[in-house]
Amino acid sequence: MERVAALGLDIGKKRVGVAGCDGTGLIATGLTTIIRSSFVADIPQFEAIVKERNIKILVAGLPYTMAGELGFQAQQVQKYAQKLAIALDLPLEYIDERCTSLEAEEFLKAKKQFSSWDKAAIDREAAAIILQQWLDRRRRVNSAVLGDREIVEPKNAKGTGGQGTCG
Repeated sequence: MERVAALGLDIGKKRVGVAGCDGTGLIATGLTTIIRSSFVADIPQFEAIVKERNIKILVAGLPYTMAGELGFQAQQVQKYAQKLAIALDLPLEYIDERCTSLEAEEFLKAKKQFSSWDKAAIDREAAAIILQQWLDRRRRVNSAVLGDREIVEPKNAKGTGGQGTCG
């Protein structure tokens, strides 16, 4: 089985939530939150994570509007993610991240680890959700290619680019 070495990113104006996965590609986990200062200052932090975890691909959440369009924020995320991918010399994929911050808050509340003051924890968890969605989609695609007939769509299928609502 091929080792999966992906880094999930929840890119915001002030912070970037970062998530990694186990080598099997089954479970995504929040790793850290990088406080953005300048792109040049951000790069060494990403380089250290990429080197330590032997990362092979970046997966960035793309904040589509609820109408499924790329708004201003999504364009800003694309610019940052593309510059980052070039600087790190890694391929880049996007996944629809609508509602991931809300999902992250709900998850942390359920674990009794939520604080409205700890935005970094929400960003880390949102990055883990983004990466988990990518891993799940990757598994479904690989399963379909291999002829596995038990392909089940998640009940809250995101990443389709269609319209949707949070909650």
